[in-house]
Amino acid sequence: MLRLNGLFGLLLIILASMGCSPKIVSYSGDKAFKSEGGTPDYSKLEYWAAHPNKWDPSDTVPLLLRNGEKEKEVDVFYLHPTTYTGEMPEGKTNADIDDATLNYKTDYSPMLYQASVFNERARVFAPRYRQAHIKMYGEKDSTKLFAAFNLAYDDIKKAFQYYLEHENNGRPIIISSHSQGTTHSTRLVKEFFDGKPLMNQLVSAYMIGMRVKKDEYKNIQVCNDSSQTGCFVSWRTFRYDYEGDWVSKTDSTIAVVNPITWKTNDGVAEKSLHKGAVLYNLNKIYNHTQNAWVEGNALWITHPKFPGSFLYRNKNYHAGDINLFYVDIREDVSRRIDHFKQTHNQGH
Repeated sequence: MLRLNGLFGLLLIILASMGCSPKIVSYSGDKAFKSEGGTPDYSKLEYWAAHPNKWDPSDTVPLLLRNGEKEKEVDVFYLHPTTYTGEMPEGKTNADIDDATLNYKTDYSPMLYQASVFNERARVFAPRYRQAHIKMYGEKDSTKLFAAFNLAYDDIKKAFQYYLEHENNGRPIIISSHSQGTTHSTRLVKEFFDGKPLMNQLVSAYMIGMRVKKDEYKNIQVCNDSSQTGCFVSWRTFRYDYEGDWVSKTDSTIAVVNPITWKTNDGVAEKSLHKGAVLYNLNKIYNHTQNAWVEGNALWITHPKFPGSFLYRNKNYHAGDINLFYVDIREDVSRRIDHFKQTHNQGH
């Protein structure tokens, strides 16, 4: 399984190249709360990293993409990647739900830089959950491994059930996730949507940063173009010359959608088609930065061009799976919402 030295290493290196660096310090502000018994209570806002009934970093809109308030016609249920990294305390396979420093890190990393992609026409719901430590992806003790990921999933399942019972009211749903979030969203979609009545409310699922099999679901297909709904997209991003145990240019069993063209086998998408990356500076958009193509079980790109990119030598772009295609994803979400509404209205 994938090992990372900090999920947002790419963003941090870019920032460092500009002469400054972020600090995640001990935090005791509005992210600090005490959980009775250590279990989440999703009836309370503090257990949500993003929720439409409060302001949170997922509400941020890059300056160049601000084009007036739009109706929030859809709900996004977003599952964040692993932020529980670094040294793992002895026996602490899962994060505490009320770890203020970790929650601050979650809110001002993935909520700000990933979940915000989806906020143009959707309400964003993102539960805090007792995520498994990043090192659990390499855990050899299967009992310990499954216990850690099952605990995290149980929190997510409870959050989604609470959302369905108290917030959804029949609204269309987008599932979105990255990395560990995708480990859990793959399971969530199978349990709640695949062949279930709720499938009729699924606009699409963006399950990014982990391998998802093409035949993972009996009734939900891989999206083949940007007009399709009720389907899922997935990709993992690497530089064209990357080599590693978890990628193969001949494995055809894994779902890979090109986030420039939104097709699965369309050859090379030239950089002229790329709509825009948003990196550490949310108010700066870099467009036409890289070519992209699907081959085997991964998305391959040329080395992206933006200020400071020459300093980044890592060929694994996992940290940029979403940010390298920020504007492309944002526009795709809007298109699929339009197509879903059109199909839904025709059905009635």
